[in-house]
Amino acid sequence: MKTKIAQEIPEGYLKYTGRKTATIVFLALLTCVLVVLAINAGSAELNPIQIIMTLLGKGDENSRVVIWNIRLPRILAAIIAGASLSVAGCVMQNILRNPLASPFTLGISQGAAFGAALAIVVLGAGSMQSRAADAVIISNPYIVTISAFTCSMAATMVILALAKHVGAKPEAMVLAGVALGSLFSAATTIIQYFAHDVQIAAIVFWTFGDLGRVTWNNVNIMFFLTITALLYFMLHRWDYNALDSGEETAKGLGVEVDKLRLIGMTLSSLITSVAVAFMGIIGFIGLVAPHMMRRIIGGDHRFLIPGATVMGSLLLLAADTLARTMVKPLTLPVGAITSFMGAPLFLYLLLSREAKKR
Repeated sequence: MKTKIAQEIPEGYLKYTGRKTATIVFLALLTCVLVVLAINAGSAELNPIQIIMTLLGKGDENSRVVIWNIRLPRILAAIIAGASLSVAGCVMQNILRNPLASPFTLGISQGAAFGAALAIVVLGAGSMQSRAADAVIISNPYIVTISAFTCSMAATMVILALAKHVGAKPEAMVLAGVALGSLFSAATTIIQYFAHDVQIAAIVFWTFGDLGRVTWNNVNIMFFLTITALLYFMLHRWDYNALDSGEETAKGLGVEVDKLRLIGMTLSSLITSVAVAFMGIIGFIGLVAPHMMRRIIGGDHRFLIPGATVMGSLLLLAADTLARTMVKPLTLPVGAITSFMGAPLFLYLLLSREAKKR
């Protein structure tokens, strides 16, 4: 029976899907290779034998502290946060029919940052340190996450209202995102105004985007929420493909567009807010990774969603490894590295859209 079914599938289609699958597998393997390099990268020099022995539970105390307490949580956080921001951007671009959409460009990341800063400073969910290595220590990640999610959802509701009731064009939605980002940044500035000097320095450092403060507890929370959202997105991959053909076409095929849009934006905002709450603002990953994968494997969401997920992990892990090794022993903010990558692409997308109109 299986042989008969396999014979009925056109050979060209098998090659078509096989190339896409092979690309995703290759990127996943490349990410695994980068994980090995990232474990070995840093100011504390460790040889491969020390790393292997430590991972097997037989290393010395210094190696265990460096790998298990510092590097592995950071590496896993980069993989999970990159995946969550990327898949959030991929889904937002589809359900809003806006190629410029991402958590950063729509002001959702800035909203989450304000909510997290509010919880840390006002609600006492975190402690402030004067050292750059641990400027913010989150003592209650659940309050920080809830506060960040609440504020990010405020930005999400505005974007959804523009998409549904006003029918705003992609450029107008991005401008609305800029306005929302400015609004939340201003609110964060007000919090800083009433804070003392150490708190101000800590909040500014935190908003740069940094993976070094992540704990194993933070990693577990991010992993659970990201996997849950990813499973939902994969279950509705055909609905996203139908929506690519237009809202009316999708409704004709039985897709509940309004429900799909609301749940998709809610889950995207949730996983974005969690990443921002624990690591600060990491810009443009949600914009860069989906567009790179569209160029490589096309817009079929059966492959685009997992492809963008893997690409986001690869990009953020590469950016963080670069940030840790460029000026050793100092560590640059990873948010600055990702912005250097994403800003040129954002300008290119704007210029290409204007060129198509002419």
